[in-house]
Amino acid sequence: MQVTRLNEVKIYSLSTGPSLPEWISSKKKRAVQKKNVDVRRRIELIQDFNMPTVSTTIKVSRDGQYIMATGTYKPRIRCFDTYQLSLKFERCLDSEVVTFDILSDDYSKIVFLHCDRYIEFHSQHGYYYKTRIPKFGRDFSYHYPSCDLYFVGASSEVYRLNLEQGRYLNSLQTDASENNVCDINPIHCLFATGTAEGKVECWDPRTRNRVGVLDCALSSVTADTEIDGLPSISALKFNGALNMAVGTSTGQGKIFTSMEPEHAINDVCLYPNSGMLLMANEDPKMNIYYIPVLGPAPRWCSFLDSLTEELEENPESTVYDDYKFVTRKDLENLGLAHLIGSPLLRAYMHGFFMDIKLYHKVKMMVNPFAYEEYRKEKIRQKIEETRAQRVQLKKLPKVNKELALKLIEEEEEQQPARKKKRKNLPNILTDDRFKVMFENPDFQVDEKSEEFRLLNPLVSKISEKRKKKLKILEQQAAQEQEKEEEPEGKPSDAESSETSDDEKGWVEEVRKQRKLIRQEEKVKRQERFKEDQQTTLKPQFFEIKTGEEFRSFKDSVKKQKLTKKTLGDRLKLQEKLGTLSVSDTTVGSKQMSFKLKQSEQQKKQQEAEKQHHQERKNIRRSASHLKSKRGRRRPF
Repeated sequence: MQVTRLNEVKIYSLSTGPSLPEWISSKKKRAVQKKNVDVRRRIELIQDFNMPTVSTTIKVSRDGQYIMATGTYKPRIRCFDTYQLSLKFERCLDSEVVTFDILSDDYSKIVFLHCDRYIEFHSQHGYYYKTRIPKFGRDFSYHYPSCDLYFVGASSEVYRLNLEQGRYLNSLQTDASENNVCDINPIHCLFATGTAEGKVECWDPRTRNRVGVLDCALSSVTADTEIDGLPSISALKFNGALNMAVGTSTGQGKIFTSMEPEHAINDVCLYPNSGMLLMANEDPKMNIYYIPVLGPAPRWCSFLDSLTEELEENPESTVYDDYKFVTRKDLENLGLAHLIGSPLLRAYMHGFFMDIKLYHKVKMMVNPFAYEEYRKEKIRQKIEETRAQRVQLKKLPKVNKELALKLIEEEEEQQPARKKKRKNLPNILTDDRFKVMFENPDFQVDEKSEEFRLLNPLVSKISEKRKKKLKILEQQAAQEQEKEEEPEGKPSDAESSETSDDEKGWVEEVRKQRKLIRQEEKVKRQERFKEDQQTTLKPQFFEIKTGEEFRSFKDSVKKQKLTKKTLGDRLKLQEKLGTLSVSDTTVGSKQMSFKLKQSEQQKKQQEAEKQHHQERKNIRRSASHLKSKRGRRRPF
């Protein structure tokens, strides 16, 4: 985003940076964005906000949702949706557009004035109707109360087309040879037209009479101004009921601010109730400027306000990556004072700009030990940083000091990675949820427990280092006024030997921990064995539930033996006992049926039921026998 300033007015250009052609694929666009930094850093408010060759006019709908622009080649109109920040539709036309206007709140009613005197009407679906005016037109305005279109152009007449009746009305006759621009006041509906002679004529649409004439050309020319020709009216716009802005072809008027894009400007549109300017120019890309003094950013790009505020709070000076700014004193120190006035130095303010490569080359020749000084300075800064960190480590919690020291060391190791990722992760030491762990003695970590030692086999090696650190911290706390001197650094050989010693120590420490754990287990077994010998066995009594029979403890042993046998052996054993029967079916397969093993109580119950059923059968038989005898003795 490029920033310029004129008359203490800041202008932010939102369309700077290279643009990508439409015909390349999205895959290639992503590849270009990865390689090119300028493409990646550019601000693209609306996707593909451009024209194939040239953009001629640009307008914004009343509701502020749609931005419409016309251009070539081929003649076309493009509608951009600010809610979606992309192109909504595109329509090609028969000829180039001089200007156009949006009659509705959205894009459903549009009127185009073409360069071949045609007036084309479009609805929401597309082309609707076309008609022609007698002379070449330059501008037009719409009178909403009467539904009249006022056309001005290469003629003294102002043509009126009534859209309700669908016919031309009597034209307005002006005193000018040609009319360039026109506008209608939205409050009292006064019609004004700017002439080629530098005058503004105002007409009342109700009476169709001229109510006033302003000679802007005569009032703009003073004794101090120099003009090349007659200042004709080139722009005209009402602001409220009593104010009107007039622009001349020669540029008279008070300048608020100005901007000069790379290509010629064809049309300018101010987004309603904001400080955003949209420009159509002689280039495929349409320019977007933001001037905070004129108003806030539109609702669909409100982030521009916060972005510009940050830039104002942190102003950045202009930096030339390929050049180095040097003063005259710097040149004398480098022995380059004789280059003043040559093309190698470019004068700027109180110094000069010179090529950065030349600057580094000369500096290395003048001071060959600059790198060593730089390296020593960096080492000194690192040592100061570590000292500052150690001073911060003086205040450790009363409970779990070694755990707190471990967390601080891990946090220091992860700091560079966090800076790259820019993620602020929570700290356990400062988190209120874990505050009790460093205050309550009940949460003290037991380092002698088996679980802790198995999970942390290098506890002894690391804990010794941390204990040494804790002692040093205690000494620092006791001797706050004394200052310690530390060596600047260690050579690379010492670091490599230290890493190899750590690897060997790691293996040895694991072995030691395993041996200690085995020895402790042996001692525990011996103690249990002694306790078992000292204890005397006493008889135990078990209560049997009602309805169950006592069986020997050998049944459980038998069950364990059965579980160890294979499935085939168990099936054979069940066939012998009668709980399993295997039979062949008619299809040729085998059928297996199992019988559940019953307890003694269930067997007794089944026998009693059988005996009961047998008694009932006997009673029924005797009763039926008596009935048959009585039936035989009955007389006829």
